[in-house]
Amino acid sequence: MSDVAERLAELERLGLSRRLRLISGPQGPTVLLDGRPVLLLCSNNYLGLADHPRVREAAADAAMRWGVGAGASRLVSGSMTVHRRLEERLAAFEGTEGCLLFGSGYLANIGVIGALAGSGDVVFSDELNHASIVDGCRLSRAEVVIYRHRDIEHLDWSMRRHEKHGRRLIVTDSVFSMDGDIAPLAHIAELAQIYGAKVMVDEAHATGNVGPEGRGAVAAAGLEGEIDVVIGTLGKALGSYGAYACGTAEMIQYLLNTARSVIFSTAPGPPAVAGALAALELLIERPHRVDRLRSNARALRRGLAEEGFPVSESEMQIVPLVVGEERATLALCQQTLEMGVFAQAIRPPTVPAGTSRLRLTAMASHTPGELRQAARTLGEAARRIGIDPAEILAPAPEPLHEIEEIETALVRAERLSAAAGSSGPAPFDFERETGGALPGEPVRASAGAPLDAGASEQAPDEGAGALYDVERETVRAA
Repeated sequence: MSDVAERLAELERLGLSRRLRLISGPQGPTVLLDGRPVLLLCSNNYLGLADHPRVREAAADAAMRWGVGAGASRLVSGSMTVHRRLEERLAAFEGTEGCLLFGSGYLANIGVIGALAGSGDVVFSDELNHASIVDGCRLSRAEVVIYRHRDIEHLDWSMRRHEKHGRRLIVTDSVFSMDGDIAPLAHIAELAQIYGAKVMVDEAHATGNVGPEGRGAVAAAGLEGEIDVVIGTLGKALGSYGAYACGTAEMIQYLLNTARSVIFSTAPGPPAVAGALAALELLIERPHRVDRLRSNARALRRGLAEEGFPVSESEMQIVPLVVGEERATLALCQQTLEMGVFAQAIRPPTVPAGTSRLRLTAMASHTPGELRQAARTLGEAARRIGIDPAEILAPAPEPLHEIEEIETALVRAERLSAAAGSSGPAPFDFERETGGALPGEPVRASAGAPLDAGASEQAPDEGAGALYDVERETVRAA
């Protein structure tokens, strides 16, 4: 048996094998899956714009006018008027001076991080950031420090320990894709100001969903103009494909000259760009779609709560139902599918071991009745396979406003400084007590060396022998 066959057999044995499911037709609230109609409850087409008539028409017209492909990099012959139009509209939407398109969110994150940090620099990354951020950190060849999820004090402490390094960059998702919780952006921005760091925020799951008129978590936190680079995607709420980075005119010019994933990639195709532009115009013209999405999220959550699932009251469109064990999660996914609802099972390495889940997503194009019925189906499916809905862990997303804390980042910094000079151990300084690294703290690569893909970063309280997370930075005990 070849090593590839052995690895596939191991994935099958662990309940981690994957296969593609064939969807027929557009990404609407109902799709044909393997030839059978099912309610779609796991798409990121949050505003239902992927199959909107205006978006379709714009993409078709662009194909007839400019062709299907851009033909070259933006810096060669691939930069077209449709690219510039979308960049101008996105910059206005995000409240920034400039914008630069990328071929995908993955390309945007690895390109921007690599441009803002390199050998001799330090990147501070939330432990639950998406894999594209993780890989961008590794490819940058900077030292990477992982701070505990949404833990401002741990980030503060980590930055204090790295004050004598070169450039410093804080990178975070704004809405975390698997749990639907929100980064404490105001506090992160304050820490960046204290320590002279730059901040990059990925708004992939916030654009079109969070904040005033769906302008994202940065706008919701009142930080427009205070974040160095805002990353967004065209492939979720805007229903198309591609991504963008927004910032000052100087920053955008810098990225155009230094982001390798722009310099060495063919520009996004005109139909996808024109489709995204039409979707953005619809979002701006008809913000009620954002209200409808939030209302639908509430309807789904209330329906799940009525079935006994421990789901919080919220407007967040991402609803995780954490089953735990991989095979039980697969069984619930399959039973739900047989009953007409498509809610995909998410397993390691996408999520940590023991937190396999159904990741549910509401869309603006669903009806409240469809979502209530879907909740009933999920409850019945769980009971049929012997799972009590009340025993499923559904992490409660944080409210859309920033978490209120008594201390500001500046006060915390002063307190930590005083603690560091006292005779007792400083906060998070477990090395004095254990003689080893901070539990959960990453093993860092030396400056100029890429991090080892298998053992360089580790989530809190996980053991060694972890499998590298190919989608977001988590680990699973082997």
